[in-house]
Order: sequence, then C-alpha cells, then structure tokens
Amino acid sequence: MTFTTRPELRGTLGMVASTHWLASSAGMGVLERGGNAFDAAVAAGFVLQVVEPHLNGPGGDVPAIVYSAASDEVRVVCGQGPAPAAATIDAYTARGLDLVPGVGPLAAVVPGAFDAWALMLRDFGTWELADVMAPAIAYARDGYPVVPGIVAAIRGVEEELRTEWTSSGEVYLPIPKGGELFRNLLLADAYGRIALSAGGSREARIDAARDAFYRGFVAEAVDSFFAAEDGLLTAEDMAGWQATLEAPVTLDYRGHTICKTGPWGQGPVMLQQLALLAGFDLDATGPGPEYIHTVTECAKLAFADREAWYGDPDFVDVPLASLLSAAYADERRALVGERASEELRPGSPDGREPQLPPLPGGTTAAAAGSGEPTLGLAGDTCHLDVADRHGNLVSATPSGGWLHGSPNVPGLGFCMGTRGQMFWLTEGLPNSLEPGKRPRTTLTPTLVLRDGDPYLSIGTPGGDMQDQWQLGALLGHLVFGRNLQEAIDAPGFHTNHMPSSFHPRDVHLNELEIEERAGPETIDELRRRGHDVVVRPPWSLGRVSAVAREPDGLLKAGANPRGMQGYAVGR
Repeated sequence: MTFTTRPELRGTLGMVASTHWLASSAGMGVLERGGNAFDAAVAAGFVLQVVEPHLNGPGGDVPAIVYSAASDEVRVVCGQGPAPAAATIDAYTARGLDLVPGVGPLAAVVPGAFDAWALMLRDFGTWELADVMAPAIAYARDGYPVVPGIVAAIRGVEEELRTEWTSSGEVYLPIPKGGELFRNLLLADAYGRIALSAGGSREARIDAARDAFYRGFVAEAVDSFFAAEDGLLTAEDMAGWQATLEAPVTLDYRGHTICKTGPWGQGPVMLQQLALLAGFDLDATGPGPEYIHTVTECAKLAFADREAWYGDPDFVDVPLASLLSAAYADERRALVGERASEELRPGSPDGREPQLPPLPGGTTAAAAGSGEPTLGLAGDTCHLDVADRHGNLVSATPSGGWLHGSPNVPGLGFCMGTRGQMFWLTEGLPNSLEPGKRPRTTLTPTLVLRDGDPYLSIGTPGGDMQDQWQLGALLGHLVFGRNLQEAIDAPGFHTNHMPSSFHPRDVHLNELEIEERAGPETIDELRRRGHDVVVRPPWSLGRVSAVAREPDGLLKAGANPRGMQGYAVGR
C-alpha cells in the first residue's frame, strides 16, 4: 500500500480542498447548509483573503474554471484585471525603469478578484452575498490564527511598515506571534459595507456590491491614495472594467478533456506539455528518471513557446490552434533528446518567427525556494477546489494583493496587487505593456472532463511552476493510477528553464529542482543526462489540491501536506 500523508477523502454530499483549513471548512459549511459549489467557492475565496493576506487579497486577481450542471458547460471566469489607462511603456521609462517594479503602486493593475467572485455568485450561485461573506467578516473582526508565513512576510517588510507603508503598519504592527488570534478591523468594516449593499433582487444586491467596490467608496479610496503615491491606477480604470465569462481552451488526453484559461494566462502551456507527452510511452517508463527527464524536456519546449507567443488575445494574435495541433507537437517532440537541452527553443507555428524578450538576471543559480517573489519574499498564491452533489465543479486560483507587495489603501485594510510586473517594457512582444491589456498571469486553474463528463478540478500555487506541479499530479492520477492523495504526495519536481514571470525576471536555464525523496539513484541519473539538478527538502515542491466526481455520484478529494496548512474536507 502506498504511503500517503492522509487518506483520499470520499463521500457524496460535497468536497472542498484548499490551501487553508479555515477556507475549506467555510466552504464545506455552505455545502452542509444547502449551498451549491459556487456558493461554497465564493465563501472559501473570501475567507482566503482574510486568513492568507500574504498570499492573496481583495486587491488581487482570480481566474477560475467552473462546470455548471444546470447549463452543462465549462466556463472560465476571468478575474484578471488589465493595466491602467496611464500605464504606457513611456510612463515607466520616463521614470528611469526598464522593468515594471515588483512592489508598490506602479505594479498595480485593476483588481480582479472581487468582481470575479461576485460574478460567479451572481450567475451560478444561489446564496446572498452577505451570507457567503459572513465567515470572512467574522474572521476579520473576531480573529483568526496566524500561520508562520504571515509572520515571515511582515518581518520581511517591517521597516517599510514603520517608516513608509504606515497604512499597512496600522494593521500588521506590532508583529503578531504565530498561532495567536489576529484581527483586521478595517477590512471587516470595508467587507461589511460591501456585503450590505441594497437592491431589489439577489442579483441586484450583488451588482450593487460590485458597484460599491469598483465605482463607489473602494474605488474612491484607491484613486486618492494612488494619486498621492505616484501610482497609475485610477477610479476611472476600476469603473471601466468587469470580470467576464469565457470559453476554455481545451486538449484531449487519454480520454480526458483538459480545460484551461486562454493565453492571457499561462494555462495553455499545460496543454502543450500534454500534446508533446502524448507521443511518449509513459506507461512503459514508469515514474522514474526517464519519465522525469521526458516531462522536463517537454516543459522546456512548452514554456519557450509561452514566452514567444502568449499574451492577451484581445491585443495580440496568438497562434493557439497551431501551438496545440498534433502536427506541431510532432515537430517539437523530435527536439527531445537523451540529454538535457541548455537552450531556450521556441517554435515557429504557421511559419512565424518567434521573438523572445530580453533575459535580465542572467543564468545565475536560483535563490532558495520557489513561488512568486516580491521584495525577496515568497508572495505565492492560494488555490481551492469544490465539488457538490449536483455535479458542479469549481477550480480557482486566487492570488495577488500580498501584504508585503504594496502599502494598504488607507481605511480599507488591504492593498492593491502587483500583477503588472508580468508585463515587459520592450515594444512588440505578445506580453508587452499596453493600457487596458491583461498581463500574462501565471494563475492557472484546471478542470478535467472524462469521456465528456465533469470529473476533476485541480490546481496549485507556485507562479511559473503551477503548470508543472499540477501536471505531475495529473499524470500520476491519469497515467500511473494513483488516487488523488497519492498523486499529490508523490515527490515533486520542476524546471526553471524560462524567464521568470516576476521581477527581476531572472532565468536559470537547464535547472531542475527535485525533492530529495526522489532518491539518489534518480537524482544521479538526471545529472548524468546533463540536468543542473538542485535537490530540495523532502516536502517542499508543490501545493496541489484536487476534487473529483465519479459518474455514480461518489466524490473524492485530496490536499497538500507541504506548508502544513492545506486541507480537504468532505462528507
């Protein structure tokens, strides 16, 4: 019997898995009281904003992929806000910048998280906004236990909180101790005002709350603060944007349809990896060094294409059909050799010439740890998955608005995000900065159909590693027959063979990070094949969670033990 850190959960009423036990419990509480998966996901999402302020917040972003049993369709909820109208390349170069900063108001885009959660609740949920926000408001007002990551994040910017980011210092100083109850009364008050927005119907009340955030007191506070801080985001930028529903981008793999966001996110890079891997006999190799080498080399090719081709399709022509075609995968697969490649090799779909961004930061050794660095700290991300007894599925990856990424907006108890750092200030690239354009986010939830029926939602924090860490778990489940918990617990690995999406945009070509648990023989063989292997502690790479639904109504869930706070709950 394979060892797992906990059992794969099974039940029939509902399953919630997330990166924090309080969010999972809040979501399950909604399911227990008759809410559906969308009600539960929104409740869990708002709790994550309170209890993981170093990983996400109301000023951040959230893409989600949902399956609605009522409409029998998969939809992407785009909660990725765009660049402000004043955010031109010239605006940054005039300030002496050659990269968008990784911290502070100049890195802000329109905050997308609140509208995305509200849109999901309005169009797919059944509960009132005040009811789904109630657990989050209670934790903000009455207190929640501080996890060690929050303490580390505050310590990392303590000097800024005392001298420059005084609006944040009002909330986070003195530094709380790990495990003690912590309150954010400013956030509780702001949430409370939003939740009590009036209207004639449930939908009208939700829309009134969206107005309060994007066209009311929240936008006014943001506008005033950013004007004083040399920021570019304005109330007009916020008023002109709404979250949207989109069709997913899909690829079929071994009887499963994998659903991802469009190329405004890195989601299609998982599909490109799967298209390449479809030509290899992974069953024969098993989960050993040959498998890790093959997956890694395919990832290198797919991520090179991400750099050369992905961007907001409302602004750039992304040759997505060609990138995901079998013919293109056949062509690219031939580049996978017995030894590790040290080159960044984008392809030429439709015969077009790829153009890579400049590669600042050189090819130095990676800093310890992985994730979404801001100010030298791991900003990282959250994730949640929900399945209910009605057949609905939600996969959502909230992030941004990190407490150590930017100062709090006075009176609100939260800050804006820094997703603008993902733009390039080089003209002519798919992901070059333009006003109103979405940055190519690393946030990348996944939803899977099996034989056309909704089956699995899965995802992870981890920046550029997200479509590698969850791919490993997905392959473990679909190819090697591991249950969800076994797939999540298996030793993790990833390559850093791409320009980082985060300031200072460094790149570590040919670097392969792997957990020590993979074993010395595997590690030695990967080095023999030419990989620059960096061995990480036994339980350090990945934050995957997942839920699934069998055709007979059996629900399953697994959560990540790494970081010691992710939990799945179900009944």
